[in-house]
Formats: sequence, C-alpha cells, structure tokens
Amino acid sequence: MKKLLVLSALVSAAFAAQAKDIVDTAVANGNFKTLATALQAAGLVETLKGPGPFTVFAPTDAAFAKVPKADLDALLKDKAKLTAVLTYHVVPGKVMAKDVKPGKVKTVQGSELTVATANGVTVDNAKVTATDIAADNGVIHVIDTVVIPK
Repeated sequence: MKKLLVLSALVSAAFAAQAKDIVDTAVANGNFKTLATALQAAGLVETLKGPGPFTVFAPTDAAFAKVPKADLDALLKDKAKLTAVLTYHVVPGKVMAKDVKPGKVKTVQGSELTVATANGVTVDNAKVTATDIAADNGVIHVIDTVVIPK
C-alpha cells in the first residue's frame, strides 16, 4: 500500500510538472521569443494562460524577422493593432492537425482565416511547419509568416 501511494504521488507530480499552458509551452520551445514579447505588450498573456481551449497558429521568431523592423516596432507600440494581429492567430477550441479542413475559420479577433490543405497546410499566406504542440489549454501549430487581418 505504501509503494502504491508513493508511486501515485510521483505520477501526480510528473503530470503537474508536465502540464503547461499555451504561453509556457511556447516560451519553453525557445522559438517564440518575439511572440512572447508581443503577447506581453498586448496584455494577452493571462488570456492565453486561461482555460481555453485555444488553437494558436504561432509565428516563430524567424516569421517575425520577415516583418520590416520599423513596422514591427510600430506594431509593438500600438496595443490595439497588436491585439488585433495576435488574436487573429487564435481560433477558439482545440483543433488538432488530423481535424483540419480547408475553408474559412473564425478567429478570436473576429475575422476569418483561410485554411488550405493542398501541398501542405497553409493559413492565409503562412505555411504550417509543425503541428500538434500540445498544451494543457489547447494546441499550437507553428507557422512561418505573421498573418495580418484584412
């Protein structure tokens, strides 16, 4: 009985240590420093640490590097526009790669992303380069370009 209790405690601790929300998961990945900075500037960190579930199409640091520096600096200073851009990358619910279908999908921002599945998956003009990075409140799919709402 004692061994069972110890084992149960160890398993619980392992799951608790493993459980990370979308923000913690992205930060731990190491390729989303600019996204983390932008989320903080927009005041969205707590939202994406919330219960969700969320599906986040997360641009990498390399994706943000494609945005001209002056444009990125201006975006980071304009909280309203930054919030609109970042929430355009988020879809309500947890959509795993196997469940992705081509068509329009409504974002948290309110506009629709266009998802295509011919020749790999794209979201608007961004290519999905990695999928199904699980978090305890949703999933992250990595994209190679920052997408801007129309």
